[in-house]
Parts: sequence; C-alpha cells; structure tokens
Amino acid sequence: MKRRWGVVGGGMLGLTLAHRIRQSGDDVTVLEESADCGGLASPWKLGDVTWDRHYHVTLYSDLALRSLLSELQLESRMDWVTTRTGFFTDGRLYSFSDVMDFVRFPPLNPLQKARLAATILHASRITDWHSLERITALEWLRRYSGAQTVEKIWHPLLRAKLGANAEKASAAFIWAIIARMYAARRTGMKRELFGYVPGGYSTILARYVEVLRESGVEIVTGSRVQSVTPASGDRVRVLASDGSEREFDRVAVTLAAPLAARLCGSLTEAERNTLTGVEYQGIICASLLLDAPLSNYYVTNITDTWVPFTAVIEMTALVKPEMLGGQALVYLPKYVVPDDPGFDLSDEELRDQFLAALQRMYPDFPQRSVRAFRVSRVRHVLPISTLGYSDRLPSIRTSVPNLFTVNSAHIVNGTLNVNETVELANRTARELLAS
Repeated sequence: MKRRWGVVGGGMLGLTLAHRIRQSGDDVTVLEESADCGGLASPWKLGDVTWDRHYHVTLYSDLALRSLLSELQLESRMDWVTTRTGFFTDGRLYSFSDVMDFVRFPPLNPLQKARLAATILHASRITDWHSLERITALEWLRRYSGAQTVEKIWHPLLRAKLGANAEKASAAFIWAIIARMYAARRTGMKRELFGYVPGGYSTILARYVEVLRESGVEIVTGSRVQSVTPASGDRVRVLASDGSEREFDRVAVTLAAPLAARLCGSLTEAERNTLTGVEYQGIICASLLLDAPLSNYYVTNITDTWVPFTAVIEMTALVKPEMLGGQALVYLPKYVVPDDPGFDLSDEELRDQFLAALQRMYPDFPQRSVRAFRVSRVRHVLPISTLGYSDRLPSIRTSVPNLFTVNSAHIVNGTLNVNETVELANRTARELLAS
C-alpha cells in the first residue's frame, strides 16, 4: 500500500532520502525552511559570482556521490584535477604535496617524519574502527607519532578543526579523515583526483530539485516546521510556523540532533537527552573574491594558533578561473562550538580580523584586491566523535510511531561530507522501506 511521507529538511540528506523513498513508489513531501534547498551545500551570490556557500569537492573515490550525480546526468560533466597542499607553521608556508615535500619538511626531524608516516600508514590499514572509540585521538597519536610530532602537527590541526573539543575527540575521528584520504589508493590510484560539476552545487541542486519534482516529489520551501507530533491512527502531524498543518503516514526529520529534539516534543525524555547530548561543532566561514590567488595550494593547513581561521581553501586551484569571472575564490573556515562569541561578530569585524591575518601569512597580499567578502554562520555542522560515541548514538526509529530522526550524528565511521551524507540517506532509506 502506498504511504505518504514527510521529510523535514531539504539538504542533501533530506533530498536523497526523498529520492529513494519516491523510487519505491511512496508519495513524498519535502519541507524546507529556507527559500531554496541544499542546506550546507546551498549556493549563494558573492559579488558577481554564484558558488557554494561552503567549500565542497568531490573525490574520485566518492562512489555514492558519483553514482547520484550519474543518476542526475551530471557525472559525465565533471572536471577532474590533481591539487597541491600547503602547510603554514611557525610563520612560514611550506609545500606538503608529495613525498619529496614531506622529506624536505623542516618542522619535523627525520625520526618524527618516519613516525608520522608510519602513523598514517597504520591508520589507513585499520578496518575495524570500534576500538578507536575507546581512546582519545591525542592519546592514540602520541602512542604512534610521539609527543613532539603531536604538539607540532597533530594537536594544532585538531584544535583548528575542533577547538576546545580537540581533547574530547576519539581516535576514530582522525582515523576517518585518514581513511577518506587513502580511499583512492585502496582502489589502485596513486593519487586522489578532485572534481567538481561546472557551476558547483548551484548546478547540482537545480538539477536535483528538477528531477525530484518530475518524479512526483512535492518540495515546499520557505516552510519552517514548528513541531512534529503524533496524530490519530498512528499518523504524524507537522505544524508549520505559519499555522498550516499536514499529516503524513510517516515523517523523517533530518535536522541536526539538537534541533530535532526541539521539534519532536513527544519524544521521551531519554530520547531528547540522547539527541541533545550529541556535541557539535559550528562554523564561521568567510568567502572572498580576490583579483588573484594567494597561492597554488587547494588546501593550506594551519598550525599557528594566532591565525583566526582553520585553513585557507583556494577554489581557483581546482575550479577553472573563467567559472569565477576570472577572479579567485577563497574560503577561510573557522570551526567553533555552537555558542562561540564569534557568531555575534559582524561581517566587518570578521573581515578586519581575517584580512589582517592574511596579510601576515601572505606579505604580498594587497587588501585592495578583495572584491567581495561574505560570512556564513552555522551553529550545528559537525558532530564530534567522542569516546564511546556509537554506544550513545540516537536511534533513527523513535518511540513515536512512524516518526524517524536521521542526521549527521548517524555518520559514525566517517567524516561529514556530501558523499557520506548520500551514503547515510541511501542506507537509511533501505532500512525504513524494509520495515
């Protein structure tokens, strides 16, 4: 019997979940608060360029995402390139792109380099990650890389990504990052290829929404859900902030775990505590349009603590300049806890901080070359893989009949990226449709 589903949240998780459910023959309605779908993958306008609000790249080994793009008839249009990596430490910028760069890398002595390489190789060969949830990342890294390498390299990188939560993250967190980095090598490729669809996620999402609507999925944007509660006959009622109500046979809430807890007031206290107990990192991400690139590195990792952002991401090292109006697009992400005071800073205050740091990092960088500067702020982005995380994972199936919650917290053995999100949606759809 055909069922009517409601999916709360129109990000890549919600859209893919709706896509798979609709393919089974059920009816689906997607309810999205924003004017457009996409969530963290959504595009925006920066100066005279429309591109992704946050930095995204598709790896050649991202098979779930590539399969979805193939369904959307976009995979064949992708541009694939190899990129270079930089490392900013002790006030200097170094190349960290190949074996010779690693051998010459001055901040580490030969023994430290050997232990660092051995740590990465060891992590890349681990297939069962469960034991890594029993030890912190810093403890595990000290065991294999040594205290000095941890203090010079690993700890600053973890602080840049997790802030104060760097002390809490389990070794499974760093394993997931290394595992994704080595995915291409496990398939026989010597280096990972990085790809993008011309036009970025603006192209992908426009096509995705088109395909979904053509298949019969109803997509309602500008609809902020206020509550999700039980209705008669084991149906589920969704109340929007404008007072409108809809009833569904089944509802899947795809918002971040703490947000899902607020919406679903009929959950048990234990369920709400489990959802709100998931610790998240937020992000303050500045996008800049420049006259010229800062460097030829796609990613520049930063270990110096005085720099007020996590990394420098140069999309022009990946994307053809003509797609960006001949300008250089740079992202400056800063990962923070959800209540970080930085969320209250204006774009102008962040601009002053960030550009002053860029001037110190790149002495030849003229601030007059900045053509546009815009900041995205999201409080719940990345769930932190804390000790014993998978043992405290919120259940997708709730105590409310036919109400389900699924979100990035359910990515337990990977890092948050679009490929993992698509895999989560595929896996969850199979489970829900089988029940």
